Amino acid sequence: MQATFGQRMTMIEEFLDYLQFERRRSPLTIKSYSEDLCAFETFFKNLGDQLTWESVDSDVIRDWMESMMDKGNSATSVNRRLSALRSLYRFALSRNMVDHDPARRVQGPKKGKPLPQFLKENEMDRLLDDTEWGDDYKSVRARTIIMMFYETGMRLAELIGLDTGSIDYVNHQVKVTGKGNKQRIIPFGNELESTLKAFALLRDKIVAREDEAFFVTEKGCRMTPAQVRAEVRQQLSKVCTMKKLSPHVLRHTFATAMLNHGAGIESVKRLLGHESVSTTEIYTHTTFEQLKRVYDEAHPRA
Repeated sequence: MQATFGQRMTMIEEFLDYLQFERRRSPLTIKSYSEDLCAFETFFKNLGDQLTWESVDSDVIRDWMESMMDKGNSATSVNRRLSALRSLYRFALSRNMVDHDPARRVQGPKKGKPLPQFLKENEMDRLLDDTEWGDDYKSVRARTIIMMFYETGMRLAELIGLDTGSIDYVNHQVKVTGKGNKQRIIPFGNELESTLKAFALLRDKIVAREDEAFFVTEKGCRMTPAQVRAEVRQQLSKVCTMKKLSPHVLRHTFATAMLNHGAGIESVKRLLGHESVSTTEIYTHTTFEQLKRVYDEAHPRA
């Protein structure tokens, strides 16, 4: 059966009436269904193949989904519109308005994990190089903590667990104890070496430590997770307006910066202490998103 444009509209209208009077759906829900279904109709009409609701096949629906993803729609949004299309076709099939359901076997996009948030390199440069830092103990400690996270990518628990003996200045490396009590070695550069030494000198001058903890409070106690989180949030808020400003954001920032400057994914995996390279691969998605934005802004035909 070949449906005309009027019949196609009638099919949508009958479906919306069904939702309103038989399913008792809200006006807002009906409006949403109407917009999603009309958007699909506009899409397949623009293909120029004289397509009808009956002649549409699964490939057309997949093309529609792909076009939505290309425009930046989230997997959640695309799946919601696909659900509306499935509902319409089930309804139409039950009323003999179509003789097949092309949406039945179409799989929606998987909801991926959100991309990790990170600070831009120029934001970190502004914080570390252009911000006024005091020379009191808390200010020096704060800057040292920020640099340690940014230049090593270590976890919050790993930083808190650092002892004086964890840091090897001669070989420029720090030993951390990660998840599962597994230890790994992370290298660091000259700038961080100077910063760590300056902090340790000031700390030992004015603070009586209770143990060998490297980062301690003014009373000499090992810092708590809450104290480090608050310190990081306060400092990062000076250059960034993201809602989430945490030590883990600095870990993401480290990984993204390393990959952007040519580090191999296997090397970054080892530095971060990931069990599987698949965990590290999310950062390659982040750098690719950056690359796409640069392309869109720079290419004359983009």
